[in-house]
Amino acid sequence: MFGYATRRSATALALLLASTSLGILPAAAMQPRESSPISEYEPAESLEGNFLSAYIAGASKDTAAAASFYREAVKGDPRNAELLERAFVSLLADGAMTDAFRAAERLATRESSNGLAQLALGVRQLKAGQYGPARQSFGRSGRGAAADLTGTLLTAWAYAGAGDGKRAYETLNRLRGERYFNVFRDYHAGLIASVIGDRAEAERKLKAAYDADHNTLRIVDGYARFEAGIGRTDLAIDAYSEFEKVMPRHPLVVDALDKLKAGKPLAPLISSAQEGAAEVLYGLGSAGSTQGDELPAVVYLRLALYLAPEHAVARLTLADTLDRMKQTERSNEAYAQIPASSPLKLNADIQIGLNLEQMGRGDEALQHLDTVLKAHPDNIDVISALGNVQRSRKKFTEATETYTRAINLIQPGKEANNWTLFYFRGTAYERASEWQKAEADLKKALALVPPTQPNAKAQVLNYLAYSWVDRNMNIDESFTMLKQAVDLSPRDGMIIDSLGWAYFRLGRWDDAVRELEKAVELKPGDPTINDHLGDAYWRTGRRLEGKFQWQHAKDLNPEPDDLVKINAKLKDGLPEPDKPTATAENPPTQDPAQAVPAPVAAPHNPENPELPKGAPAPNEPPGAADKKPGK
Repeated sequence: MFGYATRRSATALALLLASTSLGILPAAAMQPRESSPISEYEPAESLEGNFLSAYIAGASKDTAAAASFYREAVKGDPRNAELLERAFVSLLADGAMTDAFRAAERLATRESSNGLAQLALGVRQLKAGQYGPARQSFGRSGRGAAADLTGTLLTAWAYAGAGDGKRAYETLNRLRGERYFNVFRDYHAGLIASVIGDRAEAERKLKAAYDADHNTLRIVDGYARFEAGIGRTDLAIDAYSEFEKVMPRHPLVVDALDKLKAGKPLAPLISSAQEGAAEVLYGLGSAGSTQGDELPAVVYLRLALYLAPEHAVARLTLADTLDRMKQTERSNEAYAQIPASSPLKLNADIQIGLNLEQMGRGDEALQHLDTVLKAHPDNIDVISALGNVQRSRKKFTEATETYTRAINLIQPGKEANNWTLFYFRGTAYERASEWQKAEADLKKALALVPPTQPNAKAQVLNYLAYSWVDRNMNIDESFTMLKQAVDLSPRDGMIIDSLGWAYFRLGRWDDAVRELEKAVELKPGDPTINDHLGDAYWRTGRRLEGKFQWQHAKDLNPEPDDLVKINAKLKDGLPEPDKPTATAENPPTQDPAQAVPAPVAAPHNPENPELPKGAPAPNEPPGAADKKPGK
């Protein structure tokens, strides 16, 4: 949630989790992982078999399987401390909390300095109202900056739970140093003061945190809810309105503003020590999620949700993290558990539909989103999500109609907030062979995309410029745009592939090879890029290498239409090339009017623009949880 400090904390936990990976899981009923037993895996017949199965499951990022097999392995060798620790981490990450706590007890008995075990036990004790034992466990949960931050905050909340505000403040005042340590300290000091009824201190600390960082939703929300609670509705509205300038249409902010303007009260952000401790763990998990430390993020979020199962933002963060880790089925389980009363519920329903499409269950995705749309017929995000699924399923004409329905609902002056609708509709028009409409939408999207989203601008530049090149239009401008796209997103293999393919279409084979080799290095598993590089090698006379790349592309499961073309090239090679298109860098050798246009191919990577998915941009924390509807 708060930059450097929590980055250190997440990294420290990552070291402990390094031996246990998480990821794709098989289908399961949508029930809370915190209480569901793991029984869908058949155990191996030996200790070695269960350990090997658990190890492979961990390497494959299969949390449920790893937890199940490690559980069986521990039964076969209960004195093996390393095996027990691996099982503990797997169970905790998978949300099997009862078994995880049992494993933590055994680990703490054998090795009292096991930080993660002590943290887990402290969390369990705090939930039970055992505040003294919880403080002792948190005190044994590790040493160093990361452990001190976590342990100090949780210890302060344990004091607050016991009604000892003085000791809670004294504990928090030990946090000094990095700027975000101070923000973290003031934010939680303000929440603690609010919970124990110290109004003056709550106002002072929450205002200090807000003044230091008014672009982080949780700080804004905590401060605004406190001000609204003491009757200063105008200050609360101002705080939310300022945040809207950074992240428009966030559902939590929209809901809060609607209630305030209607004269309705807002509940405080935190109302108990358990919820306060969950907020600490949520913040750490959110930081890890947004900064790429998914493994520790999942552990923190599981502990947060154990303390506060109704913490909708933590639940959404967990679902989003699992989604990015390709644990799509588990992600949908988490989305489905977001309370119906939460403003984030619609967001979750949208993501469930998009995930169903990602899992290859497109008919279910369309049916699900149709149902959501019936309940929210004028919601732009639901309509956009439906259009995205239609476009993914190559229903391009239907998708253009759906996007048009959403565009017609955009309020005057709000087009920039919905630039992706024009981009998506443009790509759908292009695929539906309505180029003039596509070009108009892509140009509009390019004009609207905000400068704070450079990767998004790179994607729009890529699609428009590639389309022009394949149509022998605006060649010099296209190359300028593609080079600009590469500058904006230099590690995007797809965009570099587009530049290389543009060189190829112009007959500049050596330049094509240079760029396409870069693209393959960045994205070696993409069949299209490998296919393109094979074509470029063939044209430069490196025919054996060309056939090798085509065979590699074939082995990477290309689209059926592309597979037919690859097989033909493996059999007969490439036909003689057409005359290259004339450009300022590549003068014509014949009358341009007599040049034969190259056949139009699909602009590469049309499905992956940088979407406004993570709400905290441009100031990232607290990350994936604070997320706008739609993908």
